[in-house]
Amino acid sequence: MTTSDPSPRSLFSSNHVAQDLLAGLVVFFVAFPLCLGIAMASNAPPLAGVIAGAVAGVLVGWLGGSQVAVSGPAAGLTAVVAIEIATLGSFEALLVAVIVAGLFQILLGIAQAGFIKSFVPTSVVRGLLSAIGVILILKQVPHLLGRDIDPEGEMSFFQPDRFNTFSELGEALLQFHPGATAVGAVSLVVLALWGRSRVATATHVPAPLIVVLLGVAVSFVLNTFGAPWAIEASHRVQVPVAGSTKEFFALLHTPDFAHIGNPAIYTAGLTIAVVASLQALLTHEAVDRLDRRRRSTPPNRELIAQGVGNCVSGLLGGLPITCEIVRSSVNVEAGAQTKRATIVHGVLLAAAIMVFPQLINLVPLSCLAAILIVTGLRLASPAVVGSMWRAGVYQFVPYAATLVGIVFSDPLRGILVGLLVSTGFILWSNLRRPMRLVVEHHLGGDVTRIELANQVSFLNRAAMKRTLDAVPPGRHVLIDARHSVFIDPDILELIREYRDTIGPARGVEVSTRGFKPKYAIEDRIQFVDFSTRELQRDLTPAGALGFLREGNERFRTGKQLKRDLNRQMVATAVGQHPIAVVLSCIDSRSPAELLFDLGLGDVFSVRVAGNICTPEVLGSMEFACAVAGAKLVVVLGHTRCGAVNAAVKAACNPGLDVAPGCGHLVPIVEAISRAVDDETCRPWAHATATQQEAMADEVSRRNVALTVGRVLDTSRVIRDLVAAGNVGIVGMLYDISSGSTWMVDGTAAGLPPDIIASLPRR
Repeated sequence: MTTSDPSPRSLFSSNHVAQDLLAGLVVFFVAFPLCLGIAMASNAPPLAGVIAGAVAGVLVGWLGGSQVAVSGPAAGLTAVVAIEIATLGSFEALLVAVIVAGLFQILLGIAQAGFIKSFVPTSVVRGLLSAIGVILILKQVPHLLGRDIDPEGEMSFFQPDRFNTFSELGEALLQFHPGATAVGAVSLVVLALWGRSRVATATHVPAPLIVVLLGVAVSFVLNTFGAPWAIEASHRVQVPVAGSTKEFFALLHTPDFAHIGNPAIYTAGLTIAVVASLQALLTHEAVDRLDRRRRSTPPNRELIAQGVGNCVSGLLGGLPITCEIVRSSVNVEAGAQTKRATIVHGVLLAAAIMVFPQLINLVPLSCLAAILIVTGLRLASPAVVGSMWRAGVYQFVPYAATLVGIVFSDPLRGILVGLLVSTGFILWSNLRRPMRLVVEHHLGGDVTRIELANQVSFLNRAAMKRTLDAVPPGRHVLIDARHSVFIDPDILELIREYRDTIGPARGVEVSTRGFKPKYAIEDRIQFVDFSTRELQRDLTPAGALGFLREGNERFRTGKQLKRDLNRQMVATAVGQHPIAVVLSCIDSRSPAELLFDLGLGDVFSVRVAGNICTPEVLGSMEFACAVAGAKLVVVLGHTRCGAVNAAVKAACNPGLDVAPGCGHLVPIVEAISRAVDDETCRPWAHATATQQEAMADEVSRRNVALTVGRVLDTSRVIRDLVAAGNVGIVGMLYDISSGSTWMVDGTAAGLPPDIIASLPRR
């Protein structure tokens, strides 16, 4: 996700000017009735909502960091505003509280409080978007059908007129207005088909703008038919029209600073600041996901911009503002690319109430409802619901709780419900799984590792005690707190008691690791997780092979041991006692230490292209077995080997120089070429790439067998150790695509027959 361009120069760029102007015009048509409706729902003067929208569009749009988010009066603040007006006694007193709220928001931005945005779960954000989509559909269908009793912007489930969202919908279906319904139906058809037309492709005019213009035209035609088709003023946008400049200014309100000493002003300001800031941060998180260019909004800058906007809105007589999801969604759908669209919409809001209110009053509400319904359908897409369902219960339940909470209350309460449910799932998960239990197979024996969770509270004490009590006598236990941020004192006391008293009494050796210094539980490891002299001495060749096989299985399944490599480094600094020597290829995809899940000091690793046997390799192997005491020799080839492929090409194409200029590579290629026979070369030239790969892998297998034979034939030292049963030898092939290893037939020696029979083969 990229960061939005914070510099003002992007406003003056010639890129996307037409798209932004058209998008700003579309948002203006949608925002105007919303601003009026939210003001009416808040028991505030109607123009207060439009003033707030204009200030938010121009000022917050300019100062803020988002390129597509649109701020203004929001439905989530209606209840707060209505309550504060009643508490403070007048709208003029509320305006002072709005200014105070803006100052609080500026302080929050300076204090870097925007980090809260990062703690909102994705499930809650997606629930917010889907819920707004559902609400838009449910709330706009009555307006689409011409039931315009409730103001635009009324988003709460329970309405002031004692209807709710669903009962209002039922009334609209029974009492629809034919003319408004006709305009709405035509608008929906245009919105569905406009994007597919050649005119739309050629002009790039957004469908919502065509809908508004067409709605006005259709309403003129219908008005000629008279009732019931005529669309009266009650079914259109209703802007207060002033007869003169003096009358216009009489409609405006100014803050009454006589209330500045009233403590209730600051309480109201803090309430508005907290609610508006929380909604702004959460909405910006959602809008960033809608942005097609996936730009990220700087949260602290946005808080400051919102604060400045609220200060100015309060001074000019406007409602409190915040980032608003409905207008932002329409802005994105209309094709906005930069904050110019937001600013254009704000300028048009200001011009509409001062210059051309009569023109705005011609727009039917049903065509605006159609625009919002289509936006809602995109937000509440069934594909989103399906993806959240497939994500599992921990994602779907908070998502569904947020969606239901918003639909049946209001956006802010629904978001809080979603956050509470998400928090509850985290606590429940932590309560059920305060630890992870893993039995690790080390050279020194099995270790039961108890990995504590990020948060371990007193609620986890019973589960912790049951886990410790279930450890059988004679076992090693490692309590690992490296990933824990908080551990309750009750848990710490339980661990100390088990480590010092209960565990030793039961014959359990208890190791601890990763506890913070303040917990006063030092790192104490009482088991051996690397090869020591004693372990090497007591180990058999079969045991060494078994340890490598178990390690490869852990590697293949992603269950590698949690090793303390720093501790192993210190412990092995005084000497080494590896259990095996592995001859492998230099290929970067086949490091023996990783694919056998080994630690420091566990094996000697000899690497040469094509895992061939040279005097230097034999010398290293003899030292590992005869001097250092290794119990196993492994010759490890691998699939898709570059050295083998080169050798096959060279053997099948005499005279071909597979690596021009690399003279020292010739002996390696010649050594591997011994594994290439005529049956490989005859079909090679005509084989497909897949067939050639399979043939090369077969050569790799034969090359491993030849190398094992050469080691035994050439090294008397290793041959005698194998014959005496002190050292085992085996050839293996590693599949780089699956991570598994197989034994190459006929290469195992010095190992019990039953062990050889149990080895996996390809």
